[in-house]
Amino acid sequence: MNNKINSKALQEFKEVSGTLINPALLEWKEKGGKVIGCMYHFIPEEIITAAGLLPFRMRATGSKGTELSESCFTQINCSYVRHLFDSGMRGDQAFLDGVVSVNNCDHIRRLYDNWQSKINTPYMHFLVFPKKSGEEQVEAYRKELLKFKKSLEEAFQVEITDERLREAIERHNETRRLQRKLYNFRKTANPPITGGDIMATMVAGTAMPKDQYHSLLHQLLEDCANHEGYNGYSARLMLIGGEIDNPEFVEVVESQGGIVVSDLLGYGSRSFMKDVDNTGDPLTSLARYQVMERPADPRIFGRTTLERDKYVKQMVKEYNVDGVVSVRLPLCDPWGFEQVNLSKYLKSKSIPHLPLEIEYILGSTGQIKTRVQAFLETITENNHHANN
Repeated sequence: MNNKINSKALQEFKEVSGTLINPALLEWKEKGGKVIGCMYHFIPEEIITAAGLLPFRMRATGSKGTELSESCFTQINCSYVRHLFDSGMRGDQAFLDGVVSVNNCDHIRRLYDNWQSKINTPYMHFLVFPKKSGEEQVEAYRKELLKFKKSLEEAFQVEITDERLREAIERHNETRRLQRKLYNFRKTANPPITGGDIMATMVAGTAMPKDQYHSLLHQLLEDCANHEGYNGYSARLMLIGGEIDNPEFVEVVESQGGIVVSDLLGYGSRSFMKDVDNTGDPLTSLARYQVMERPADPRIFGRTTLERDKYVKQMVKEYNVDGVVSVRLPLCDPWGFEQVNLSKYLKSKSIPHLPLEIEYILGSTGQIKTRVQAFLETITENNHHANN
């Protein structure tokens, strides 16, 4: 692809996503601000914001190995967990004033337990997330969020009023609205921004104060509006997966001639496709959003495979997708089963699908490039036959 977008805002997003302690976060800390690390999603960051704290989605960006995690984890544990724990043991996460986790899976559950035991983080809190989706589960999670709210108030000597919660919800909803506008550019025939650049932008949004992020995002939207867009790509791709936070992986996929125009990722459309309702009880709204309203995750029973399939079908149509690339980390059971179900569904709809398995920290990318190249050639050949 040619005609690279020239955007200072995008360059700053890339710098933020490529490191853990970025300048905006460092400035926040130097002014006395506190940072709360969030292990995985399902954690309403609005509550943290309402407490005057900065939520930070925990990553192991820059990790070089997992040697220090081997006392608590083995090779049968997912590489995200091993790298993140190793990063914590090395002191790379020492800027965190607290850590909040949720029972997303057994690996994440053990990560929290070992972190609490081995790493000296001042504040720790664990949320029990329901396994099913329904009004009963919404109420159960609301009670968990109430405990979380009270815990933050006590630990940081703040009062989290309903008014402050509504202000925080509106601030995070503004993030969602701006991100949706950015994704709308990807529906065009010549998208002005690549999938790798989108990933960097989305990751940056979880690692810096919202006001600064919004200001830069407005600049990027303007830059995209003034860019004539990319052309010469061979296929439009959709990326589906879980805890994928490395723009380099998306760039590797796109290096073979395709362009990622849509996704169903934790650092992607799952986080912004719907706003949190801000008219009723704030904690109930936040609980309902996480349990029932955000795009479905394979972790939640009751948010069925059929619902996820419907969402994928909708995204394929809206973004004119030629093929789907699904990705999981080794030993991740929820996403392993999801890939199998997804393969069956996409085959029934004659939508090309490439399932990939990658380590959290990329090593050799040759095999990925080879498989993506072959996948794109198949799409090109299918499109040629369809047009003749």
